Amino acid sequence: MFSHVMIGTNDLEAAKSFYDKLLGTLGIAPAVVDRHRIFYRTKTGTFAVSKPIDGKPATPANGGTIGFVAPSTEAADAWHAAGIASGATPCENPPGVREMGGVKLYLAYLRDPDGNKLCAMHRLPKDAAASA
Repeated sequence: MFSHVMIGTNDLEAAKSFYDKLLGTLGIAPAVVDRHRIFYRTKTGTFAVSKPIDGKPATPANGGTIGFVAPSTEAADAWHAAGIASGATPCENPPGVREMGGVKLYLAYLRDPDGNKLCAMHRLPKDAAASA
């Protein structure tokens, strides 16, 4: 459904450093820089960070969350730890299992240095207990 997701930043170099470390925990290569934007491209889509073209300050979306697929609960925890070590702020509940309509998800939430809300999500098998 989606080709890409792009969020804003007020400091492109700091954003690249942050996301290179954060997304590196999920096996995503460092960003490609294109003037005022950076791109992380994978077979399943593109995530981009950009300085606003209109020259006004970037602001986070109110109610918005960008979700990244984590291949395991350990990867989600590594993502969360790398984010905090790189300047992110934890938000929501601590990383852990959440049940939503019979689906069990392992979720880890952060706010990046620009205030954008991020989530690493690992979908647990239906028979998985809350042991993750």
